[in-house]
Amino acid sequence: MAHIDLPQEFLERIGYVLQQLQQALPEVKTEVDFSAPAYKWQKQQLKPIAQPKKMYLEDLKGIERQKQKVIQNTLQFLKGLPANDVLLTGARGTGKSSIVRALLTEYADQGLRLIEIERDDLSDLPEIEKLIKGRPEKFIVYCDDLAFNAEDENYRSLKSVLDGSLQSGNNNFIIYATSNRRHLLPEFMHENTPVTKVDVPQYTELHPQEAIEEKISLSDRFGLWLSFYPMDQALYLEVVEHYLKKANIEFTEEARAEALRWSQGRGQRSGRAAYQFSKHWIGSNLLNQ
Repeated sequence: MAHIDLPQEFLERIGYVLQQLQQALPEVKTEVDFSAPAYKWQKQQLKPIAQPKKMYLEDLKGIERQKQKVIQNTLQFLKGLPANDVLLTGARGTGKSSIVRALLTEYADQGLRLIEIERDDLSDLPEIEKLIKGRPEKFIVYCDDLAFNAEDENYRSLKSVLDGSLQSGNNNFIIYATSNRRHLLPEFMHENTPVTKVDVPQYTELHPQEAIEEKISLSDRFGLWLSFYPMDQALYLEVVEHYLKKANIEFTEEARAEALRWSQGRGQRSGRAAYQFSKHWIGSNLLNQ
C-alpha cells in the first residue's frame, strides 16, 4: 500500500477537531469514593476532595451568636433530628463561608460531609440526592455566593428541593447557602410602583404582586436566616492578634499600625482581611528570621 503524506495543516486541524470533540463528550462516570470528607459537584459527578482546607470555629471572632445557632442546627441534623436549611447573608469577608467549612473540620469524625455546588448546577440537586440516598453519612450541600439574575431559572430547582426538605429529620442532606444579599432574586423599583391601565404594554405582568411574592419566597424556604455584619476596628485588631499569637508572633505596635494600613488599603475591616494580613505578617517575620 502506498504511503500518503498528509499536509501538516490538515493534521493540525484534525487534531483540533478531535480535542474539541473530547471536551464536548461527557466524562465516563465512575463510582463515588465516599471515603473523602468533602466533594465538589462537577460535570454531574461527585469529585472527592481528600484534604479540604481546615478552618476552625474558635478562629471565627465576633460572630458568637451566629456560630451558636449554626452549630445547634448542625448537631440536630447529625443526630437525625429535624433541622433547617440555612441561609447566611451579609457583608463580604465576615465569616459566612468560613463557618460552613469550620463545621466540616469540627464534625467530620461524626459523619458530617460537605458537597460544594455552583449556582449554575443547582438543577442537578435531584441527581445528588439520588447518589447519596441511603448513605450513613450526613451531607451539607453547600452553595457559596448564591444569587440569581432576573432570567435565571435555576432558582426553581432550589425551591423544589427546599420544599422537599421539610422532612429534614429523615434526610441525610441539608442545604447551607451564603449570599451577600438577603433576597436572592433581584427586585426592581417599578415592581413597587402601582400599575395603571393607561398605556400598559402587552406583556406587562397582570398580577405583579404575585411575581414579587415568588421572588421573596425563595429566601423564605430557608428555615434559618443568619445575618453577618462588618467589623469595627477593635474586633478587627482582636482577630489579627489572635492569629499572630497562634503563630507565636508578638502583636507589637508596629504590627497594629500595619494591620490598620492593610485594612484601609483593602477598603474593609473583616475577618478575611485580618486573616490575609496575618498570613502576610507571619510570613514576613519567619522569612526575616
